[in-house]
Amino acid sequence: MVDNSLFFLLFLLLPFLLFAILAIIVRPRPVKIPIKGRHVFITGGSSGIGLALAHQAASEGARVSILARNLDKLEEARNSIRLSTGIDISIFSVDVRDFEAVRKAIDDAGPIDILICNQGVFTPEELESQDLETIKFMIDVNLVGTFNLIKAALPGMKSRGDRQPASIALMSSQAGQVGIYGYTAYSASKFGLRGLGEALQQEVIADNIHVSLIFPPDTETPGFVEENKVRPQLTSIIAASSAAMKADEVAKRALNGIKSGTFILSSGIGMELSRGGMPRRRANPLQNKQSFLKSTKQPIKRTEHQR
Repeated sequence: MVDNSLFFLLFLLLPFLLFAILAIIVRPRPVKIPIKGRHVFITGGSSGIGLALAHQAASEGARVSILARNLDKLEEARNSIRLSTGIDISIFSVDVRDFEAVRKAIDDAGPIDILICNQGVFTPEELESQDLETIKFMIDVNLVGTFNLIKAALPGMKSRGDRQPASIALMSSQAGQVGIYGYTAYSASKFGLRGLGEALQQEVIADNIHVSLIFPPDTETPGFVEENKVRPQLTSIIAASSAAMKADEVAKRALNGIKSGTFILSSGIGMELSRGGMPRRRANPLQNKQSFLKSTKQPIKRTEHQR
């Protein structure tokens, strides 16, 4: 009788023991992605957060390449980094919408260890009045351009010789976590990066490539200054709840997250995001303004886009 009871008890405990063993085997392990002596390729690297990232990576001993459209700004960025770090970087004047040009730049740059897709364009405006060409431009640069970069870089990243952890970082935005009035098209282009990143991580983890999704808040950049000039009034009211961060601070937090293999790096988003950014009941933006503004004052959990 005792033997039967013991056998029955072991039979009940067996699934829990198996589950515990499995949890130990598959539990997440800390990841450290070194950048010293490795190739960091940053798009949108001629100004704003991208330039700050390039400065930071170069100062930590990385071999840095930056890509943007404006050659004059790229030259200025290279000179600035040389003066501040003593390190020369590679520059590439390319439109990310042109896949063949992107592929040639990446082939010329050489195999990439850390790819930071930081390019971004935006024009805040209500959807009804925004023309389709502007909408298409944002989607092509912000989302399709990121596909072009990853498609071009991935073969070399998978065949890298050192087999150390590598990274693909996607620079989204707060507007890629929660829809914001006046950012309908821009939000759509940045929300798309979330789906891209989640699916891509499953495809590349076997190659020890780690995806990071970065959701920075408003950041003091040249693009942000221009954006403020044309924002719809309600967009400005919503955004006025919190001060913009410095590009250097955003870049430092982003790079630290990339080096630790963090998947979601987010700043300034609170309880509304736990409901997908939607209120519990339907209401207009003005009615929900106070709760949204309050949410943006929450402390940083752990996460911009190039501006």
